[in-house]
Amino acid sequence: MKGKVEISAPSIREAIAWAAQRVRATQPRLAAEILLAHVLGTSRVYLLAHPERILADSEWEAFAQLVARSAQGEPLFYLIGEREFYGMPFKVTPAVLIPRPETEHLVDAALDWARSRASRTYTSLTFADIGTGSGCIAVALAVYLPNCRGYATDLSPEALEVARENAIRHGVAHRLTFLLGDLCTPLPEPVDLLVANLPYVARSEWEGLDPAIWEYEPIMALDGGLDGLEVIRRFLAQAPHYLRPMGAVFLEIGAGQGAEVVALARAAFPRAVIRLLKDAAGLDRVVAITH
Repeated sequence: MKGKVEISAPSIREAIAWAAQRVRATQPRLAAEILLAHVLGTSRVYLLAHPERILADSEWEAFAQLVARSAQGEPLFYLIGEREFYGMPFKVTPAVLIPRPETEHLVDAALDWARSRASRTYTSLTFADIGTGSGCIAVALAVYLPNCRGYATDLSPEALEVARENAIRHGVAHRLTFLLGDLCTPLPEPVDLLVANLPYVARSEWEGLDPAIWEYEPIMALDGGLDGLEVIRRFLAQAPHYLRPMGAVFLEIGAGQGAEVVALARAAFPRAVIRLLKDAAGLDRVVAITH
């Protein structure tokens, strides 16, 4: 393999240093450590504790292959097949968008509302995650709302299979129903809580994205149309018909879309309380629709 001859029987320290010069990542040493820990089936702590350990030929071969793929731009989390979200590991494949930390704000807001509602009514809730992708939102809600049940919809059969595997992994598959179809239309009943992280990247923004995003992640999960709001408009038009009285909607948005999405939400839910929630960076991130 090209590059392999540069180091003969490398140690963990040497392999990480070699890889850190080649991987495509904002934190190359961290990426190198994550890849090597994945290959060795161990933790980064182990790597730091055993820097002089010599890699076996098979380990070096597998590691060098992953480094070569990273150098071509393939995202780290597709390479290792996993991404942490809300403190839990989730399987990811190129069929699903890689979960982002920003989306945890959506889960926070939905959980706060659901817990407050449950404490007032003493009843379990039904929720739906629209455009579920990896299932990270639906699974997180099911884990942290143990008395609730939910639906997860997606247009992609492959994405639904990944989401189902993640639900099984975290022990909540018996409380989640996975439905193939467009936005809310597969839902068999109205729900108390609608959550959605839908495509919201405008066509004009494509050139500004990291090439690894549009080269490797599913376009269907990113493309929000000309202005980034085409899918969100359709969702908000459907949502009132799939929400129970006194229910709530939490929708992730792009950083510059707050005013426009709030206006769309007010048109769809004229009697609701519409709030714009910011993320840790102070950017618009979630539109909350409550009663």
